[in-house]
Amino acid sequence: MTPFHDILFPLDIALKSAGGPERRTEIVSFGSGREERNARWAHSRRRYDAGYGIRTLAALQTVVAFFEERRGRLHGFRWRDRLDQTSNMAGGAISPDDQGIGIGDGATAAFQLMKTYGSAFAPYQRPITKPVDGSVRIGVGGNEIATSAFSCDVTTGLVTFASGHIPAAGAAITAGFQFDVPVRFDTDYLEVDLSAFAAGAIPKIPLVEIRI
Repeated sequence: MTPFHDILFPLDIALKSAGGPERRTEIVSFGSGREERNARWAHSRRRYDAGYGIRTLAALQTVVAFFEERRGRLHGFRWRDRLDQTSNMAGGAISPDDQGIGIGDGATAAFQLMKTYGSAFAPYQRPITKPVDGSVRIGVGGNEIATSAFSCDVTTGLVTFASGHIPAAGAAITAGFQFDVPVRFDTDYLEVDLSAFAAGAIPKIPLVEIRI
């Protein structure tokens, strides 16, 4: 059985969720008051609670069916993060020069979609592995290229240039895109108290980002 189902969590529920990035930092404190800090993870891991988006019994039933088809924590799926879902850092319209993804050398044909956070001190490059089909725009040397000149694998985020369109040495390669986050349920048990739900209580439906 495949560990990932290429299906999007119900969007109307996801847009009312809570969550964000998590990092793992190891801190060693010394008697002098100094401390050493070490990043345990190279990449952040996002966590969400989909329960905030459930306001009706119909929505709850939809999520239960989705949970059952994923077999709880067994299969991953796509999640649309309302806060961070495009290459444009300001959340505006997607442009082919939003994000740098590489520099041509005249021979390399494949480049991974990336999104960079920060600039001045320690920019973080996040690999984008689940772009939205049809959303990817590519620029080479400051000019957008036709979609026929490249392909993008929406299951990995790998952009591959067609023969005859491989970027020349020194050419900056940029990209614009919309993307989803690969996640799974972080529980094998959904506890729903219908009497509490009717009174306005929100069920907890934890999700966690997975590495593909």
